[in-house]
Order: sequence, then structure tokens, then C-alpha cells
Amino acid sequence: MNPITKEQLIGALQWRYATKVFDPTKTIPAETWAALEQALLLSPSSYGLQPYRFLVLTDKAVREKLMPHAWNQRQVPDSSHFVVFMAKDDVTEADVDHFIKRIAAERGVTPESLSAYRGMMMDNVVKGMSGEAKREWAARQAYIALGNLMTCAAMLGVDACPMEGFSPAKFDEILKLGGTGYHSVVCCALGYRAADDKYASLPKVRFPAQELIQHR
Repeated sequence: MNPITKEQLIGALQWRYATKVFDPTKTIPAETWAALEQALLLSPSSYGLQPYRFLVLTDKAVREKLMPHAWNQRQVPDSSHFVVFMAKDDVTEADVDHFIKRIAAERGVTPESLSAYRGMMMDNVVKGMSGEAKREWAARQAYIALGNLMTCAAMLGVDACPMEGFSPAKFDEILKLGGTGYHSVVCCALGYRAADDKYASLPKVRFPAQELIQHR
């Protein structure tokens, strides 16, 4: 593949911002959204276990019900697509075996040949973490996918707004996540900025590199 230029990369990251006002009349084209879903699938995760699911909401009625539980932020219903990142409630031996079978099928090897890798995941995650630690670990993996999605969206000229300002318990209730083995941890609204979103033209505020980046 031919890599993008560094100017293209920095330009896209300078262009993006946490969009506050979306144009509700604009929808992300199907082929563009398909690429962003592939970006979610291709996101990295610890051990490759992918302890999350992505709930893509395009139903405006459902999103209107969610909005009061997200500080009444209009990004929830006005964006083109709204993604709820759901982390696993628990990571079990069955999850590890499911992943091992997937690796074996994709790479043409036997599950038995992956026994050492299976043992590592069992020792470090399934047996090595408390229930709460596993929930936190799964949530961190979901955040990696969130960052990947936002960067890829910027590269495709799609606006995005990550959202932690919501009630996970209420979202879980409305979206009927109880009993699914997953719970909401963070969201992302995606679409196209409205012409009157004043935040689009504000300068980015970041600390200087010498304050944030260390070299040793």
C-alpha cells in the first residue's frame, strides 16, 4: 500500500474537533460508513480478544429516547450515526476458546498448536484479574477502538464527537442490554458539522510538545 503523506495526516487531525452541532439533514454515505465499520473491526485490542461490541444506532426515535440521559446533547439524535461502545461484563474461558477457534480457522492451524497462547490469556485475564478488573480492562479496549474510529473518520472527512456524558445505566435499560453480557461504556456521534457550529472555527488548544512529550 502507499502510505498517506504526513501533511495529509496532520491536516486531518487539525481539521477534526469534537463536533457540538451536527447537520441532521446530512447522512454518511453507505460506502463511507462501511469503511468506518471495517475500521472498528480492525481496531487493535489486548491479546486480540476484542472484549467489546459496537451498537450502531440510526433510528432517530431510539436516539431521542436516549438524549435526556445524555445531558440533552443534540449530537445523540442529530448525528448521522451514533455508536454505543459496549464492553463485556466478564471475560471467561469460553471467550478465550471462542477466540482460539477463530485464530485456528483464519490461520489454518490447529487449536492445540495455540495452547501456550490460550494458557497466557487464561492466566493473565480470566484467572489473573478480579471481576471488576476485567470490566475495567474491557472498557479500556473499547476506548482504543473509539480512538481508532475517530482518527479514521477524520481521514475520510467525517465529523465525530466522543461522548462520556451519559448515564450508562439508563442507556443499558433503554437499549435492553441487561442479560446480553455487555454494558455501555462510551459513545461516539458521527456525521457532518452544521454550518453554525461555532466550535468548528476555534483554534485547537493543546499544551506545547515540550510539555507533553518526553525523550530519554
